[in-house]
Amino acid sequence: MYAILDIESTGGKYNEEGIMEISIYRFDGQDVVDKFAGLINPERDIQPFVVKLTGINNSMLKSAPKFHEVAKRIIEITEGATLVAHNAQFDYRILRTEFRRLGYDFQRKTLCTVELSKQLIPDAESHSLGKLVRSLGIAVSDRHRADGDAQATLKLFKLLLIKDSDKSIIKTVIREETLGELSTRQLDMVEELPTETGVYYLHNKDGEIIFLGKTKNMKKRVNQHFTNVGDLARKLQKETKKVTYQETGSELIALLKEYHEIKKTNPKYNQKIRKKGFSFGLYLTKDNNGALKFETEKVNVQFTRLSSFTSAKSSALFLSKLEEEFGLDSIKSLEDNSETLETIFNKYSLDNRNIALVDKGRSIGEQSVILIKEGHLKGFGYVELNHQLNNIHILESLITPIEGDSNSTLIMESYLRKKNRIKILELNPST
Repeated sequence: MYAILDIESTGGKYNEEGIMEISIYRFDGQDVVDKFAGLINPERDIQPFVVKLTGINNSMLKSAPKFHEVAKRIIEITEGATLVAHNAQFDYRILRTEFRRLGYDFQRKTLCTVELSKQLIPDAESHSLGKLVRSLGIAVSDRHRADGDAQATLKLFKLLLIKDSDKSIIKTVIREETLGELSTRQLDMVEELPTETGVYYLHNKDGEIIFLGKTKNMKKRVNQHFTNVGDLARKLQKETKKVTYQETGSELIALLKEYHEIKKTNPKYNQKIRKKGFSFGLYLTKDNNGALKFETEKVNVQFTRLSSFTSAKSSALFLSKLEEEFGLDSIKSLEDNSETLETIFNKYSLDNRNIALVDKGRSIGEQSVILIKEGHLKGFGYVELNHQLNNIHILESLITPIEGDSNSTLIMESYLRKKNRIKILELNPST
């Protein structure tokens, strides 16, 4: 027996979401034998992006039943059934969290149609629910509403059952009742983690770092390591005895710390660093007539580099973005527009510059600072918001030194191309 499930949640911080709509179809493998669906008053506000996505707003839920009023019905319709959902880990976690708030330990086996479809339909362009069902010719309506998505998942599941002719995949994909949840030891480790940006470290029984990573939400990411399936996840779940972390505030500092610490400590389960930095750059050159132009070149120290790339294609794409961003009919028009040229370099280039990259700190009243000297990473640190940051020598005494390399440069220049909120401060080299 199966219970095809879809939940629409309010969004919000991890494990603080509430259910605002639910749909469950009890399915015996042939026919739907029972159904429960409806709006639920989550007793908390809906995040604006969720309102836009689903069309459900707070006023629609005022008269809807609260979760405790429908909890018994959910238990009954799922009794003795395996929960089936597209990204079952999410729906099961949200459902268990709601029951846990009521003091009830809700446990069911789960089956994920994302995992199942990846094995049975490996050549699909996408395994997201909307794109997958459309590619299979499955009619779907009311996307991003619980009943519409539950019906789509039901139709998809019927097709997958047919494709799984020897039933071997279903036997291996069905999880035990508590798989996807955390053991007591793992739960304790996750509960101690913040939901902030930083670098986390998984240690074995001897205290050695076996894996480290950067993330914008450490609690959520480590929880995923402990609930995911796959060879790496199983190894980390088995060997991790302690989790430590360092908040960075800045996502860019987290990226740099992750790279340099993997390079330095070489953890057992992190991929080995094989990159040799950037292979291409977008350089300012002159054509045969002496006109200035940007051109993609392999690494070339003779020209002034605007930004670094791993491929010529990505460099060309960024050049197209520049032309659009600055309203240039031809990049050669920079010959007569030195202000635009200066603006472009100030915004995107690190080449031979003395600058500080200023970003958010780890707490209110603090900012992070990354020091770049003559175009090379020198380290990072944290200062109070009102701290003066225009002198290199003062900054050098405050930062944690890091020896930059071409990979560090690639990380920073890639970040500058994607993020606009980071502040670039020109530094005074004099004492």
